[in-house]
Amino acid sequence: MLKRISLLATIFLLYGSSKLLAQKTDTISITLENVKYPYPVKFFPVNTEGQNLRMAYMDISPTKLSNGRTVVLFHGKNFGGYYWTDVINSLTSRGFRVIVPDQIGFGKSSKAFIHYSFHQMARWNKALLDTLGIKKANILGHSMGGMLATRFALMYPEQTEKLLLENPIGLEDYRRFIPYISTEEQYRTELRATPESIRRYYQTSYFTVWKPQYEELVRVAGGTTFSGDFPRLARIAAITYAMIYEQPVVYEFYHIKVPTILFIGKEDKTIVGKALLSTDQQALYGQYRLLGKQTAAKIPGAKIIEFDACGHIPHIEIPTEFTVALLGSL
Repeated sequence: MLKRISLLATIFLLYGSSKLLAQKTDTISITLENVKYPYPVKFFPVNTEGQNLRMAYMDISPTKLSNGRTVVLFHGKNFGGYYWTDVINSLTSRGFRVIVPDQIGFGKSSKAFIHYSFHQMARWNKALLDTLGIKKANILGHSMGGMLATRFALMYPEQTEKLLLENPIGLEDYRRFIPYISTEEQYRTELRATPESIRRYYQTSYFTVWKPQYEELVRVAGGTTFSGDFPRLARIAAITYAMIYEQPVVYEFYHIKVPTILFIGKEDKTIVGKALLSTDQQALYGQYRLLGKQTAAKIPGAKIIEFDACGHIPHIEIPTEFTVALLGSL
């Protein structure tokens, strides 16, 4: 009996030690201090709702003779500026200045408990560009960043040279078919995230074929779940889920007045709140091979570039094809 207790105690100690070691080696702070970005990160001060916040951004000069033009990159909900490296390098090598913000609540920026809105985010990004002396820019938005880029172009058409949308979400009004859940309910869902659940989600939702290099995306997102501040990040994730759900842009595509190009991975089936639908219901929505064309038809003069055998993140899954298409469109 004593031997058995001793063995169980040893197993418990080993398990506890391994878990602590995992936390020590894999933990990532919710503001990604220990995630290396490809270029130096600066901070733009934002004051809102009585809080002094910091908006992280990279400002990368062209590596070849400047063409006098700027591209701004808006990240998706589960990402930050770190996943734009190849796009940045491709653009700067062709003479573009590139601005890469981490939106408030994401990446290295402040994780604030505030009312999140695409209108407010657009205003903050406009203020950043004004401070940097940029009067006009090409705005490229991926996923959630596509909703923000659309809002930016609607609010500031005179500052938007071109609107570039890479598999944007919000091509449907999720309120029509996704059951409503409260922010508190979504918060409890976000709290259950683990590196393993994040990997499964990325494998099934973002890419057509999983590759080892995608593990870095899991390492960053999964690492924050070990942080003692993860509940704060989970709550902000729930609040920004509500922002996406409650602030559609799909009804305003007709009002876009700037040249627009959509870049669409045709195998994408992203639905915000997909887990709340039955399998049969999921098949009815999020079909980007249809949504891309439908959206292009709504935007006056819009063009669409589609990619076969590609999912939600063309700039990572098919970087060469995406870069050729992007540079050609610019």
